[in-house]
Amino acid sequence: MELSKQIKKYRTEANLSQEELADKIYVSRQTISNWENEKNYPDIKSLVLMSEVFQVSLDNLVKGDLERMKKEIDTQEYAKFQKDSTIFTVLFIALLIVPIPLVMLWKWFGMALYLCLFGIGMYFAVRIEKYKKKYDIQTFKEIVAFTDGKSLDEIEKAREEGKRPYQKALLVAGSAALAVIIALIMTAVMRLFS
Repeated sequence: MELSKQIKKYRTEANLSQEELADKIYVSRQTISNWENEKNYPDIKSLVLMSEVFQVSLDNLVKGDLERMKKEIDTQEYAKFQKDSTIFTVLFIALLIVPIPLVMLWKWFGMALYLCLFGIGMYFAVRIEKYKKKYDIQTFKEIVAFTDGKSLDEIEKAREEGKRPYQKALLVAGSAALAVIIALIMTAVMRLFS
């Protein structure tokens, strides 16, 4: 990545230590180190602040990386990310609906089947988070949008609108489902010992 070299170059030209740059853009020194060592990528707000500190345009700061970002957004990995997200959503909805019927129909086997579904759901949740980290998908989208002329407010608004509208409902429903599962397990245990 060119950006890591650019950050280091402009930082040394400005006679700033990693700590001083971190203070100016409101991040930790470790964050600056991670950017310079290509461990992760700065978000759009940090890039804008750095371009102001270094007194260079954002285009100059991210030169060379912009085309790579556009390609990264369109890769097959992003398609896999979307597919895994869909599978996770379907599994999550199933996990909310099926626990009572499974336990009622097949007792302990139903509970075991439910726990298997839960494990598969967690597997896909972990995969989704790995995709997000590995490919900095959201950050790349924000940078490309910014270089296309969108303001930071527009990008933030698009990020909020881009979230699935049912995510909050799923979170609440998931909490309720967890309470139901705990109640079912306790009921089953009580039946065993009575």
